Amino acid sequence: MFDDKNQEILLDVSNIEVVYNNIILVLRGVSLTVEKGGITALLGGNGAGKSTTLKSVSNLLRSERGEVTKGTISYNGESIKDLDPADMVRSGVIQVMEGRHCFEHLTVEENLLTGAYTRKVSGSEIQESLDLVYNYFPRLKERRKSLAGYTSGGEQQMVAIGRALMSQPETILLDEPSMGLAPQLVEEIFEIVKQLNEKESVAFLLAEQNTNVALKYAHKGYILESGRVVMDGPAKELRENPDVKEFYLGMSEEGRSSFKNTKSYRRRKRWL
Repeated sequence: MFDDKNQEILLDVSNIEVVYNNIILVLRGVSLTVEKGGITALLGGNGAGKSTTLKSVSNLLRSERGEVTKGTISYNGESIKDLDPADMVRSGVIQVMEGRHCFEHLTVEENLLTGAYTRKVSGSEIQESLDLVYNYFPRLKERRKSLAGYTSGGEQQMVAIGRALMSQPETILLDEPSMGLAPQLVEEIFEIVKQLNEKESVAFLLAEQNTNVALKYAHKGYILESGRVVMDGPAKELRENPDVKEFYLGMSEEGRSSFKNTKSYRRRKRWL
């Protein structure tokens, strides 16, 4: 059983602030850790700062005129401040972007192969990685010759994760994997995440609005509101927390709460 207290810290985000366009403050003193072999969930509504946090780690902020202005981010004990996104991939960290970005004009297999571009290895080693991806995503093997643009949303999400696996990552930053997917497909994707974590020792930092499913599979979680961490802890404790139940899972002590009754929660949250 995973125990974050006895695990080595891979990623350490300490008190960071992020500013866009030199004026818009998006993250305010965000701190979190990701342990080796762990699944960490970054939770919160749209605009809470989840994607910005992931991009701060993968160093993709600069392409959007964003910058970490305070705090530190280290991976395996080393600062990542001066690394570009390609360097991050070589270091074992890769981000799967929100929205299942695929090269629509390429086949599924061609999309997967682009994930290995940073590796200086033989064709047989690339084939081994491809076989591994097909082992976890058998549907992609069936569709490997199909253009990615003509596959379903669930299949495109599998392509995006499979492409990340081709780089042999130690840590995957997974942004909104459930977005736009049917509940059955969401469970399928998260089951695969769980298998990759347990069998391949891939650590995950996943940003997710679907608090219920995220806390079901994660080992610990952080809840963001307006660019701040307002609650964190083991996933099991967060699932049982009455505030989280009411405001994020839609359940109160009296049963399921309506949106009408919970939409004003910001004025009365007990953890702020």
